[in-house]
Amino acid sequence: MSNVSGIAWPVKTREIHNHHMNSTAWNEFKFRDDDIVITTYAKSGTTWMQQIIAQLIFKGDDSIDVSALSPWIDLRVMPPEAIAGLEHLKHRRFIKTHLPVDALVFSPRAKYIYVGRDGRDMLWSLYNHHANANEYFYDALNNTPGRVGPPIEPPDASILNYYRRWFAEDGFPFWPLWENLRSWWAVRNLPNVKLVHFNDLKADLAGGIRDIAAFLDIAIDEKTFPAIVEHCSFDYMKSHAGQMAPLGGALWNGGATTFINKGTNDRWRDTLTPDDIAAYDAKAVAELGEDGAAWFAGGGVAR
Repeated sequence: MSNVSGIAWPVKTREIHNHHMNSTAWNEFKFRDDDIVITTYAKSGTTWMQQIIAQLIFKGDDSIDVSALSPWIDLRVMPPEAIAGLEHLKHRRFIKTHLPVDALVFSPRAKYIYVGRDGRDMLWSLYNHHANANEYFYDALNNTPGRVGPPIEPPDASILNYYRRWFAEDGFPFWPLWENLRSWWAVRNLPNVKLVHFNDLKADLAGGIRDIAAFLDIAIDEKTFPAIVEHCSFDYMKSHAGQMAPLGGALWNGGATTFINKGTNDRWRDTLTPDDIAAYDAKAVAELGEDGAAWFAGGGVAR
């Protein structure tokens, strides 16, 4: 980390390349003072947070195409014009990443919101995402020039087998879980970082939106706030999924409503054995410490 103004700011130390990611996309990115970076492991509420921030910036406008305005910068198949287009946006920019901190160019000028969720809940959503991927998904990720490492293949038909390999091989076939969670937990006390938990948003969406607005220094207009909350509800997002899913959901069988699936937790409890559950819980404590493991499992204040 570099020490600027008495604060040890994270410094990029490596690049990450795989079928999805190319972290070098951040190396020449020109930050603005009010940029917002939304970051998660995956399937933790990324699109939900993008919608919340879009609604705050655009004051409840129901016509916002989040997927077009908020690109995933380090997605290696992201069209260059989508990234270049950020230079010309007049409104406050909000962009997303799935990188751990040490593979990201971290700017003291930006604000970072990390959305956390229990890894098992993420995996159940990730399986739906992967199992419903269509031929365009595989063609883009596997055949676009520049892929590093093995291709991504269709998932195991058994979600239990899928989970066990994901756990045993730390994020297979996507990217490592623990380094992502651990890296963002470690910087939770930086003044421009806020950790938000999926469970807390589900429990109190309106309160969560107000808290996010305060962190981003966005004034709440009470006249439009009810519309903002409505437009960030799961039912609304499901019924307007084409405005939020990447490429309007073209990469998944069933389209955008497949991408925005259930938004529920604990589905793994009916499938994982007590030994599976205990192994995950023990690993979480070993990787994140007791406080970190407890926060990712359930939310609350990230101490």
